[in-house]
Amino acid sequence: MDINYAVIPVRPAGGAWSSVRDMLKYVQVRLDGGTLPDGTRYIPKDTLLARRTPQVSIGQDVTYGMGLMADTKYGTPLVHHGGDLIGYHSDMMWLPEHNVGAVILTNVDPGWSLRGPFGRKLLEVLFDGRPEAEADVAAQAKSYLEQLAAERKLMTVPASPADVEKLASLYTSDALGDITICRLREATIFHFGEWKSEMASRHNPDGTLSFLTVAPGIIGLEFVVGPGPAPTLIVRDAQHEYVFAADGAPTSSR
Repeated sequence: MDINYAVIPVRPAGGAWSSVRDMLKYVQVRLDGGTLPDGTRYIPKDTLLARRTPQVSIGQDVTYGMGLMADTKYGTPLVHHGGDLIGYHSDMMWLPEHNVGAVILTNVDPGWSLRGPFGRKLLEVLFDGRPEAEADVAAQAKSYLEQLAAERKLMTVPASPADVEKLASLYTSDALGDITICRLREATIFHFGEWKSEMASRHNPDGTLSFLTVAPGIIGLEFVVGPGPAPTLIVRDAQHEYVFAADGAPTSSR
């Protein structure tokens, strides 16, 4: 849970811990055009509708407004928005033309795979649609487990002692801070300050060595051991590369 508290600075984007019951009340206000159950106007209707006015196309038949997506794939608008933290995935949705809404909260890491089929199942029940949702869930579960098993075969857990010996005890990045490395019985732990994970090691086809997080919810965050006499750890995302240098040596990111 430690890493989930990183959502606190961005709570204006959501970050609400809630329940299905409370979130359904939120959805009900949307279905009622911004009024409360007693008829009191809570949100101006124009303001409410503006949130789902298309601003950006994010796929075929799917647009994004101000915090809400509208999906017309199946012929009737389905307005929705989900949320994700480690181990938690959610979605709220409603069909404004049919006065129907639903909420799904999951507390399992692959719970994201239920959200699309859940919306599809809602439409199947309402409109006697062709049953596809349950088969979709089964196919996604099979694919997820197969991919997990394939990745696990490439990892050494706990991390190989011979590989761990190549590491320093402290790494620093000007951009991302420190990593402290320690051993706990057979396990190798990377401490990142506000959170930590046991690590696996993996020898890659290109000859490099990687260490990967194996803590629940953050499996597979990869740190590649850099070339050269001074050991470095390199982590990459889609656009950036961050270098952690051993013992406080100069670092870089790009």
